[in-house]
Amino acid sequence: MTLFKDKVLLITGGTGSFGNAVLKRFLNSDIKEIRIFSRDEKKQDDMRHALNNDKVKFYIGDVRDKISVDFAMQNVDYVFHAAALKQVPSCEFFPMQAVNTNIVGTNNVLLSAVEHKVKNVVVLSTDKAAYPINVMGISKAMMEKVAIARGRHLAMNKSSDITVCCTRYGNVMASRGSVIPLWIEQIKNGKPITVTNPNMTRFMMTLDDAVDLVLYAFEHGHNGDLFVQKAPAATLEVLAKALIDLLQANTEINIIGTRHGEKLYETLVTYEEMCKAEDMGNYYRIPCDERDLNYDKFFEKGKIEGTEDTKREKITGEDGYNSHNTQRLSIEQMKQLLLKLPEVKNELK
Repeated sequence: MTLFKDKVLLITGGTGSFGNAVLKRFLNSDIKEIRIFSRDEKKQDDMRHALNNDKVKFYIGDVRDKISVDFAMQNVDYVFHAAALKQVPSCEFFPMQAVNTNIVGTNNVLLSAVEHKVKNVVVLSTDKAAYPINVMGISKAMMEKVAIARGRHLAMNKSSDITVCCTRYGNVMASRGSVIPLWIEQIKNGKPITVTNPNMTRFMMTLDDAVDLVLYAFEHGHNGDLFVQKAPAATLEVLAKALIDLLQANTEINIIGTRHGEKLYETLVTYEEMCKAEDMGNYYRIPCDERDLNYDKFFEKGKIEGTEDTKREKITGEDGYNSHNTQRLSIEQMKQLLLKLPEVKNELK
């Protein structure tokens, strides 16, 4: 972590699952300071007492309020922007709240970062932003567009040394609001596990995977880039049965039907993005389209990167990358992945 030596890192929404995972990774490193920016004073107070570490500083504020963002942004080197409204059903009922936090809030963070000469900003997004059908996904898709447009502008105008890029990842297992903590609680209380649709597939990532993706984007990203980590997937039925087996529970699976705004499967890379994606091994890098607004140049001439402008833009036959066509986990493989989670380990004790 030499890139973070003596640096100041700001994490928006830092009291959430991702912020806690970053703290776990960085607290014993030679980073100078980690700033936790969020609007929940109770969570901040709990974290402050649990950590008791002078490297961690706490800032009460809201990404919707740029003045509070500006105050936390002073003398910051790097930003991980994780603040968001993430619950699919609640965003469906209160869409303007998702707009104000996920879109306007992101723009406030980026404006402040540029003004305060921050060196690097990584914006965290979700698979629900690809082919979005719900408010959370639509607002996150717009968040990506805001960040990518800002990165493109910075690159084209060379107006700053800042790098702005995005990451997009799938279901983070056992993160706040996910099904695994809910199911563990249901099992402990002797209740049936509630499954919306057993055939739904979801990407399966740990919090460590999410941190690895952000750090990879931080180290390799250019302005306007979007990074995706390759990940396995499983059906909700496989996930539920694996958890029941591990906890040796005598419980049933109760199918309750799809909730507001849920998809049958999630997409991490769309077909259109896959046409220009660069395979980085464990990751896909999706560069932004660097063409300007002078579209008349492309009425008769296309563009393909690395070749003559007179050739057509590259179109491939590859499918998008989604939770239906990625590696599918079996129950035994799912159990091995679940055993990596502290929440599951604690229950097995």
